[in-house]
Amino acid sequence: MGQDRDRGSAPRALRMKVLHLLRDGPEATASRIIAVHAKEHQVKVIDLGAHEITYEDLVNEIFAHDKVICW
Repeated sequence: MGQDRDRGSAPRALRMKVLHLLRDGPEATASRIIAVHAKEHQVKVIDLGAHEITYEDLVNEIFAHDKVICW
């Protein structure tokens, strides 16, 4: 399904759960920003173009994260 990246150096209480939704697969700009976010926060990436997640699971992921960024 998605990729979890949890390597942050920020204190656990200050880290956000950030969900990146890719509509057209990974691109250079999105990849750089995702890498920066992964240094400080718990990051999950879901490629919607891969069709590996159900609508219900996607909605659950959106509500389970503090911030959602769509590309």
